Amino acid sequence: MTIELQNYPSEPGFTDAFLEVSDFLKRINQRTITTLNFEWARWEWMFSLPYLKEEYLERIGLWKDDGRLVALATYETDIDEAFICVDPEYDHLKPDAIQYVKGTFAKTHKIFIDDCDRPLQRAARQHGYRATEDRQSAARFEIADNLAYTLPDGFSVLSLAERLDLVAYSRVLWRGFDHQGEPPLTEEQLRNVERNFRGPHVNLHHKIAVVAPNGEFAAFCGMWYQPDTDYALVEPVATDPRYRKMGLGRAVVLEGIRRCAMDGAKAAYVGSSQQFYYNIGFAPDSTASAWRPSP
Repeated sequence: MTIELQNYPSEPGFTDAFLEVSDFLKRINQRTITTLNFEWARWEWMFSLPYLKEEYLERIGLWKDDGRLVALATYETDIDEAFICVDPEYDHLKPDAIQYVKGTFAKTHKIFIDDCDRPLQRAARQHGYRATEDRQSAARFEIADNLAYTLPDGFSVLSLAERLDLVAYSRVLWRGFDHQGEPPLTEEQLRNVERNFRGPHVNLHHKIAVVAPNGEFAAFCGMWYQPDTDYALVEPVATDPRYRKMGLGRAVVLEGIRRCAMDGAKAAYVGSSQQFYYNIGFAPDSTASAWRPSP
């Protein structure tokens, strides 16, 4: 066993290094979801976003055993937060990963640690970290559950494979996350939006919109699924405030899950503890708490 610590290359985008990490995250979650707070879809979504701080990519740590990736210390958008993912057979690397983050990431950083990951919690305490009340939650939907929904008259569902409308997509996300007015849709902004769909595992048939009678997107749900896994992931979900309380959010999420189920998914996960998802049929699955260095 020869463990080597390497830095992620500085080159952004969907490179060979990106794919190596993506395959690693899929591999360690193949039988049991061990890093639900940071899995392959979150990694791919991260590289799809325009506000990823690409100048810090080299600070991502990779531990390899004879060239095979076995552990990862990464951020999502900025180095003020960290996520540590380790092959279950290499738990002994968790203290090294904590030490690496402590010395490499921002001084005022936090590490999200799954509340059931006792080895990583112990390693964090040994390096002077303490848990905080800041948490991220995940919920699970059993696809054997009811996927029925109804739409108001005049509304319909479609996938972005049927209509890839960057303007309509931008508007529903902008408004759905409670921004006022129109989204900034310069040519550069539209190029940034288009990045959302460049990822190697994007399937536009799994990106679902509810269309209003006037043709605009009233709600949207992005689903992530790879055929050689048995779970799907939900991200992002948005409903235009003008169309809320109409069951459209429920419809778009369940339709996205239904289409992934047709391709082989047995369960769906979402990184949220919102009552909206519990009302649909999701159940709490796991939480990860933010740990910070002691003052």
